[in-house]
Amino acid sequence: MTDAKPLTAPMEAPPRRTDGGGPVPFVAMLAGNLCLAFGPWMVRLTDVGPVAAGFWRLAIAAPILVFFALRAAPVPRLPRSVWGLLIVAGVLFAADLATWHAGIHRTRLANATLFGNISAFLFPLYGFIIARRLPNRVQGLALGLAFAGMMLLLGRSYELSSRTLAGDLFCMLAGVFYAGYLIVVERGRTMLGAWQTLAVATLAGIAPLLIVAMATGEQVWPSDFTPLVLLALGSQVAGQGLTIYAIGKLSPLVIGLGALLQPVVAAAVGAALYGERLTTADLFGAAAVATALVLVRIGR
Repeated sequence: MTDAKPLTAPMEAPPRRTDGGGPVPFVAMLAGNLCLAFGPWMVRLTDVGPVAAGFWRLAIAAPILVFFALRAAPVPRLPRSVWGLLIVAGVLFAADLATWHAGIHRTRLANATLFGNISAFLFPLYGFIIARRLPNRVQGLALGLAFAGMMLLLGRSYELSSRTLAGDLFCMLAGVFYAGYLIVVERGRTMLGAWQTLAVATLAGIAPLLIVAMATGEQVWPSDFTPLVLLALGSQVAGQGLTIYAIGKLSPLVIGLGALLQPVVAAAVGAALYGERLTTADLFGAAAVATALVLVRIGR
């Protein structure tokens, strides 16, 4: 999962302001995107396996998120079917993290950030199928740009190495899992608040990640907890929390433009620390996907 997508994206039900929402939500949005942008770098800095990194990200963040969830509102009495859906959502989120973290270690940070966000296009496509209608012009343009940009980036990765291409595909698979998470969570979103959904999904994803990490022989116990703590607090708590706060107060255009801060920062970190230079073709592909990410929010 690129962290560009908020874990509770389907919770965008409250009316949004279109006047910018004032300085506090805008600053929160920028700060949230900055926290999320450094997530892929923290994943690379950990000395555990990619799936284990996902486990620690959720395990460290869980107590804090539960605290915020309980303070936000009392937990309502839910039918067993809803709890089942939330557990499935947590497993899908765990699969998203596992595949995205695996991709981060194989491809460029900019690609990982962009490809992890394909859920932004897959979730509306699911809506079109359910509603049996075609995308509007803006949505159609967004989908076309996204497809063209991704094909260009995949082609460049193929030229670099099979490992880089595999990393791109892992990140795309993560986006598919996250879209599945959104579809499942959407069915129960009227019964739980954003913080409660975030906490439940986090708790439900911990055990699957630990089981997979141990079954595949990954190193689970780190020699240095610092990157994992920064990943959990920066991405899962601060990044997600600030984004949840900003989503209800800013227009979709502002949220979409703010999210573009993440691939820019990821590309800068990749270039400065890992020598991941972007060619003109890479920049065109990234620009197409980034533009599509903004347009799909406006069209929605």
